[in-house]
This record gives sequence, C-alpha cells and structure tokens, in this order.
Amino acid sequence: MDPTGAGRLRGFRAPSADPAVRDESSAAPEPSDPPGSVLPSGQTGRGAGWRWVLAAAGVLVVAIVIITALAFRLGSSSATSSNQPSQTPTPRPTATPLPVTDLYRQVVPSVVLVTTSKGSLGSGVIVTDTGTVLTANHVVSGGGRISIVFADGTKTAATIESAHPKTDIATLTPKKLPEVVVPAILGGGVVVGSDVVAIGNPLGLRASTTTGIISGLNRTTKTKVGELSGLIQFDAAVNPGNSGGPLLNRQGQVVGIVTGLVNPTDQSFFIGIGFAVPIESAARAAGTSPF
Repeated sequence: MDPTGAGRLRGFRAPSADPAVRDESSAAPEPSDPPGSVLPSGQTGRGAGWRWVLAAAGVLVVAIVIITALAFRLGSSSATSSNQPSQTPTPRPTATPLPVTDLYRQVVPSVVLVTTSKGSLGSGVIVTDTGTVLTANHVVSGGGRISIVFADGTKTAATIESAHPKTDIATLTPKKLPEVVVPAILGGGVVVGSDVVAIGNPLGLRASTTTGIISGLNRTTKTKVGELSGLIQFDAAVNPGNSGGPLLNRQGQVVGIVTGLVNPTDQSFFIGIGFAVPIESAARAAGTSPF
C-alpha cells in the first residue's frame, strides 16, 4: 500500500508501520515481573525466589535431622550408663546383736550341768548333733562317775571322750540324749571391749546368765591344774560351777569355754576377773573344730 496514497490511515500509526518502535515495545519488561528476578533461562522472574526458599528449607530440615540424631544418641548413652550396676562395693551387713533375753532362750537348751561322784560341779555345752559336750577338763579330771543334766531335765551318765590338760578342755559322751539335741553355734575371734554373756551353773544355780565385756586377750594365769596361756579375760560374773560353760558373743555364738577366775585371797568367788579358753583352741583340741 502506498503510504502517501488514499489508503493511508489518518490520526494514528498502524501497529506494523514502524519496525523500530515495534522492537522497543516487545523488549520492555512486563509490569508483573519484579526487577532483579532471575528466570531459569537467564531472565528475571518469581521462580528464582522460590528456589532459594526451598533450598533454605532443605538445609533446615537436614540440620534438624542431624541434631535429633545426636540428641537421641547422647540420650541412649546416658540411659545405658545409668542402668549399669554401681562399681562401688557394698559393705557386707554385720550380724545384729541379740537382746540378752533372746540370746538366753536361744542358747540355754545347749547348756548342761556336769557333776561327779567326787563332788565336782561344773557346766558344759553341746557342740555336735550327736550330743558331744565340751567342758573344762578340771571339772571331770578328779575321777568318779560323771553325770549330765540337760536343759529339759534329762539326766544321764557320761564318759570322757577326750581330755586335754594343757588347754583345760575335755569332751564328754552322754549315754542318753534328750528328745531334742540343740548344739550351740561356735563363733570366731573376739576383740577387747566387745560384749559377752556367760551361761552356766554357779554354785549349782542352774542356767544362770551374766553379762560383761572382753577385758583382755592372750592372758596367762596359774590355776590349780597348772599354768594356762592364750586365755580370754572377761568381767562377766562367774563362780565355781561356771567352769566348762560357754562364753558367748552378742550374736549367741560360743567364743570361749570358761576355765577359771582370779582371786588373790584364794577364795573361790568372783572379784571381777574371769578367764576362758578361746573356742578355736578348745574345739581344735577336742577335735570338733569348724575353723
């Protein structure tokens, strides 16, 4: 068409009339595209912003997963440690001391009265299930027939099974046993100051009990049957008739066999010093040692 001819449009330019203007119009950015946005093709646009948001969210999720895993691992290690048994050694419980009333009821069935036809008087204690009686040798060494009276009143003759003058210990075998035989429990060593109980038949007063403490150890003393050594010194009241009876700790275990007392006036009564053969020595000499 001839732009100067009659077909020329008046009042405005046709869209295709000026190529330069047309190119400039097509190159102008659309108002909806924010400046600076980068499109995948190198152009600017909204998609790039979402990519940054998604990338940041992914990093955050990974960080949360790592932190959670570490926390779980640390928690598991702590729980495992707390469930492990303590390595601190637990002290063993010690035996509870018995009231003297309970101790007496427990041990008195094991204590016997020993007499001889020559007038000797003493005590003894059952130490085996077969009724073997441990006593002081000087109680039965004078000869004569030996009699035993058990706690339930059973009376029987007895014979000397073994005699050990150097330790003043003897064992007796009863010809008859009570319906129930109750052997005493033999204990271990003692220490100075520990509580003790003596049960016996002082002056013929059957099943008498007295209390005191260990006053000394490894004592030596002269007696009518010779010198004795390695003795336990104690201050529980004992008198003639206690010899051969048990000296007990507060758990009711026999720790010694009463053998004598000291009185500088040469009188046969107690003034505060008694002696006992340690049960280890007594049982070893009698052949009944559990130690």
